[in-house]
Amino acid sequence: MAQVKIFGLRHHLVGKKAQISDSIHACVMEALDFPKGKRAHRFILLEPDEFYYPEGRTEQYTIIEISMFEGRTVETKKKLIHLIFERLQADVGIRPADVEITIFETPRHNWGFRGMTGDEISLDYKVEV
Repeated sequence: MAQVKIFGLRHHLVGKKAQISDSIHACVMEALDFPKGKRAHRFILLEPDEFYYPEGRTEQYTIIEISMFEGRTVETKKKLIHLIFERLQADVGIRPADVEITIFETPRHNWGFRGMTGDEISLDYKVEV
């Protein structure tokens, strides 16, 4: 299970949401060996007076938060982060300096979906990659 939140300025993200989502999901499929149909992305579009970002960043500054089950190796998580930096620049033109990524991992028993907890449900993909 993985859920992705993408935060950024409304005027920057509005016309690029599909491209960004496609790029991030391709990275998740490659790094985490995720099925194509397991996409859960949410965009949080902010106005300039709602989004303060560090010096040296541009209006393309984008924060990506990924929540997922624990169990992936450090190498797998680093691969995911590096792929996102590369693909967002190549596919959408967002510089790596304008992207911040945080991965939040939780035990499967802390997730609830499809009427069960994550440790009770049978998945069609591996978590331990």
